[in-house]
Amino acid sequence: MSQVQTLTVSQDDGDQRLDRWLRRIFPHLAQTRIEKMCRKGELRVDGGRVKANTRLVAGQQVRVPPLPDPGQIQSGPKTEVTSADARLMRDIVLYQDDHVIAINKPAGLPTQGGSKQTRHVDGLSVALQYDYDEKPRLVHRLDKDTSGVLLLARTRAAAQALTASMRHKETRKIYWALVAGVPTPYLGEIKYGLVKAAGRGAGGEGEKMIAVHPRDMNSTPDAKRAYTIYATLYRVAGRAAWVAMEPLTGRTHQLRAHMAEIGHPIIGDGKYGGSGQENQGDGWGAQLGGIISKKLHLHARMMRFEHPVTHKIITVTAPLPDHMAHSWDTFGWTEDLAQEDPFEAI
Repeated sequence: MSQVQTLTVSQDDGDQRLDRWLRRIFPHLAQTRIEKMCRKGELRVDGGRVKANTRLVAGQQVRVPPLPDPGQIQSGPKTEVTSADARLMRDIVLYQDDHVIAINKPAGLPTQGGSKQTRHVDGLSVALQYDYDEKPRLVHRLDKDTSGVLLLARTRAAAQALTASMRHKETRKIYWALVAGVPTPYLGEIKYGLVKAAGRGAGGEGEKMIAVHPRDMNSTPDAKRAYTIYATLYRVAGRAAWVAMEPLTGRTHQLRAHMAEIGHPIIGDGKYGGSGQENQGDGWGAQLGGIISKKLHLHARMMRFEHPVTHKIITVTAPLPDHMAHSWDTFGWTEDLAQEDPFEAI
């Protein structure tokens, strides 16, 4: 075991999450151990208790308790990058320069590792490292079953700049979805707060967000404000609609929980729309039946951000995944029917 250590956050490491900073210094530390040290108060910053996602400031003092030597603990399973996975990662690159990479994340591929998840974007991104000292860093996340634009930074400085841009709401993200029924008004906003319900399973992997009416926010412990705008683009009678959404806050499962709360769950969303419930029209029921895929129909279509180095505005667009493209084709829709930014005039 090591001794208690007090480490100073360097200028280059400022604005990093505590857990990521620790794992870079102590690669053998598991995320679960970091979170446990935080809960027990063993890990402290400037003498105070912290959470794993606490952002560090240059000059802060981090107290690290005694840690097992690397050989004393079993490290989690490592992601093995096969030649097929390396080819996959390179094939899904939408944009790449010396500082930023944008990929079209496939549906079903987790962004990060977790309980029993050994194949994920974070691990496979080593295929995009090339001659850089470190593999690309995740800047944000998408749910496992959500496809579309995902940003990675090739340097620590680029990651810090992009993360700050997202935190200050200087980045635009537009999602496409197929939803049950037809949301009205055709251009609307959803302002229900969200609070996390108790997860099911040992790792809380069944976690679900519960919508909270704005009037109940102050009386609901741990509820967080959430704001989504949406536009109904095309419809299939009263059965389903093609909807564009922009989350103006970044809560867990925000779009899925918000659309379900207004009675129009995203097709294929068993968690929020009822896995076995078939939509008979006018909303609800997460399945359309017939030849329409039962997979989640949620896609991060477009992302617009300021480049961390050149400061130019970059727009990246991701084509639909196969199961959504098949549904679009079934309804006679094509991707070019929608404006790149349906909220531009708002």
